[in-house]
Amino acid sequence: MKVLLLADVKGSGKKGDVVEVSDGYGKNFLVKKGLAKIATASTVHEAAQQKEAAAFHKAEEVKALKALAAQLEGKTVTVKIKTGENGKTFGSVSSTHVAQALAEIGFDIDKKKIKMEPIKTLGSIPAEVRFMEGVSAKITVTVTSL
Repeated sequence: MKVLLLADVKGSGKKGDVVEVSDGYGKNFLVKKGLAKIATASTVHEAAQQKEAAAFHKAEEVKALKALAAQLEGKTVTVKIKTGENGKTFGSVSSTHVAQALAEIGFDIDKKKIKMEPIKTLGSIPAEVRFMEGVSAKITVTVTSL
């Protein structure tokens, strides 16, 4: 019997696959638990359209992220931090501070996407914004005193 998997099933296949299984396993386990439905021409066609639509949306998302990364590439962000008399900083600059500074210049970036070490000195330090695998932008964080 051929079934269309509605979820990933260990040992059988991934969601959206059409697989050949024994009649008992297909009817009594997969279909009964809602993990699959019997493969007909219409269900197979519908699954293929859903896969195609998902691939299109993923490509559009990657395209948008690449455009955002291109805009952000090479930007310099200034973060002000409290310092003592001889230039010693109180605390450190983290990705949260950089995300806030990016928001001020019009980029809404999640702090988890900014990869950098906490900065404890004044000056310019490189940082990286990773949107997804293979899509990233390098920025410069300039730390100044208040």
